[in-house]
This record gives sequence, structure tokens and C-alpha cells, in this order.
Amino acid sequence: MPIPSLRDQRVVILGGSSGIGFAVAECAAAEGARVVIGSSRQAKVDTAVAKLGQAASGHPVDVRDEAGLAAFFGAVGAFDHLVFTAGDWGAGVRPGPLASLDLAAAQAAPNVRFWGALAAVKHAQPHISQAGSITLTDGLLAHRPMKGSPLTPAFGGAIEHLVGGLAMDLAPVRVNTVCPGLIMTEVVQEYPPETVTRMTAGQPLPRAGDPAEAAQAYLYLMKAGFTTGQVIVVDGGRMLV
Repeated sequence: MPIPSLRDQRVVILGGSSGIGFAVAECAAAEGARVVIGSSRQAKVDTAVAKLGQAASGHPVDVRDEAGLAAFFGAVGAFDHLVFTAGDWGAGVRPGPLASLDLAAAQAAPNVRFWGALAAVKHAQPHISQAGSITLTDGLLAHRPMKGSPLTPAFGGAIEHLVGGLAMDLAPVRVNTVCPGLIMTEVVQEYPPETVTRMTAGQPLPRAGDPAEAAQAYLYLMKAGFTTGQVIVVDGGRMLV
């Protein structure tokens, strides 16, 4: 059996203009893949594509807009792998006591990472190779709840359960998710150094991860033809402590 490779395969990355998504784009392009970036702002798409070079193209898309997603995938056409790293939980989930939770605001929190991901899969499905893959993203708080933030692990856990259902429903297309710990994205780079130190203290690898390190999990899932319905944790060993 030939060694798995991304050479000449098309990889669509929603959220690919920055952070982990951009690192996935860089690593996939370095392996010879043709990369398509989707992000909410045209300027960020243009900047990312310029950095990636001739192997990349991109289009703006808001994953909360289902019609826009349908148009995006219609423009992309046939491809091999979908990676979804877009967004965050939004302003609706703020730490605090349950008694003060704004339920109306909280309902909007998963619009990008859960509902946006599901809408993306829905409209990607007609275009994706039957030998291809879909990789979503959740986060370590799905497994490490924090006092005052009960919804964050609930939403992350929802993604992990979703991939199992999608893996059954969309087979033979493979569906998995990556669960990153603290990764030194542009957002985390703005944290005070002492905050990063405190958040990673006690880990077997006591530091934040590099986006390129997290990206390797996505590349593995794209190439691992016998892996589906799985959660790959990339956390420096945080789950052990």
C-alpha cells in the first residue's frame, strides 16, 4: 500500500486565515496539497493566500450564513478534505454563576463552531471525495470543566458526539475532530506571559503548543484512511493532570 500523501489533493479550510487553521494550510501546502481558504473577511483571506503562495486560493464566507456556505462550496467544486477551525463560542458564554446566565445570549454562542460546522458539512457533502475526510475542532474544556463555565464543555462535548454520528451517516467519508489544549495562536499571544505559565503549569509538557504542532493532528486525520469517528487530543499532556 502506498504511503499516504496529500500531494495534489484539495483541502478546504474554514477558519484558515489565522491560528491553527492557517498552520494546517501551511503544512498541507508544504506536502503538495492545493489549499482553499475560507474566512469571514476578504482582507484576511487575501493576506493568507498571499503568504501561502500559488498552491492556495480563497473566498470570504460567513459560516453562520447557510446560503453563503452553499455558494462557497458551489464555487469551490470537487475537493478531498474539509477542515473546520472557524470561530469561537462568542460572547454569550461568559464565566459567572448560573443564576446570572443570559440564556438568550448563550443560545447564540455555538452558532459558529457547532451550527456553522454542521452547516458546512451539509453543504460540503455533495462536493467531497468519497475517499476524503472531514475534521472538526473542539477544545480541551470539553474534558476539563471550569467553575462558572458550564456551557463551554457542553458545546465542546456536543461536537465530539456529532463526529460519531456524522462518521456513521457519511461513511465512507471519514469524520473526526481535533481537541486542542492551549495553543499559541494570535489570540493567546496577547495573554500576559504569566497567564500562559499558570495555565500550562503541571503539564508533562509545561508550555503552550505551537499552531504547527496542532496542525499535525489534522494532517494525520486527513491521511489516516482507517480512522473515523475519533477525537485526537493535542494538549501537552494536560488531560493527565
